[in-house]
Amino acid sequence: MSKGISVHIGLNRVDPTQYEGWDGQLEACEADAKDMIALARKQKFKSHPLLLTKKATANAVKDAVLGAAKTLKSGDIFFLTYSGHGGQVDDTNDDENDGMDETWVCYDRQLVDDELYALWGKFKPGVRIVVLSDSCHSGTVLRNIPAFISGGPRIRAMPTVVVRAVQKAHAKLYKKIQDEYPSAEKTKVNASVLLISGCMDNQTSRDGDRNGLFTATLKKVWNAGKFKSGYRKFRDVIVSKMPSDQTPHYYFVGASNPKFVAQKPFTI
Repeated sequence: MSKGISVHIGLNRVDPTQYEGWDGQLEACEADAKDMIALARKQKFKSHPLLLTKKATANAVKDAVLGAAKTLKSGDIFFLTYSGHGGQVDDTNDDENDGMDETWVCYDRQLVDDELYALWGKFKPGVRIVVLSDSCHSGTVLRNIPAFISGGPRIRAMPTVVVRAVQKAHAKLYKKIQDEYPSAEKTKVNASVLLISGCMDNQTSRDGDRNGLFTATLKKVWNAGKFKSGYRKFRDVIVSKMPSDQTPHYYFVGASNPKFVAQKPFTI
């Protein structure tokens, strides 16, 4: 019988001492994580304790994912959700076309995409992985992310000025991290990893009062489990209910698994 494990991360702020005075204040990320763990439990996943704000350190996130990787076998499923800021650091192992590595902005430091990719490589062949990331990447080549949009909703991206300040202050830390992990192209991923993120790389994800816009829309489409189609249709219906300037991104890495993609979302 297949087994399901889930991990849910939500950060309403970060440690300003590690981000050059920026606290990354958001409103709805912890609520997103709580709603996602409720969804997972209803689907009979065994859920790791919530990783909220101060508990959502980079190592805590990595340890939770590694714990699942050690436990799950072929046919099992891992469900991971992240709500918080997206960021970037300088790419020092030359695996990104734009010279930047994307990150999840954890409480104490950024978790670099190379680290996440290496974690996917720890899962056994035949494991299904679903990742929902209600965040966005700051500092893209197409836009500068402001510290605050006057009169508008908060956005889940580290402001460009903070990206640069953190990079300058902690360059050695992030270079050390990147030196420890091979570039994405060198990491063999035998599991099947499906990522649906809150927006395209050149867009921003909105925070909200109760949920992030992506998470709120996903919950409506899911409709307490009444949604019956596969993951791609799930993403497409979510997109149809989102504004044109925030288009959730669908991305697949690892071993092809058409049966997995065609399943009703969050099926163990």
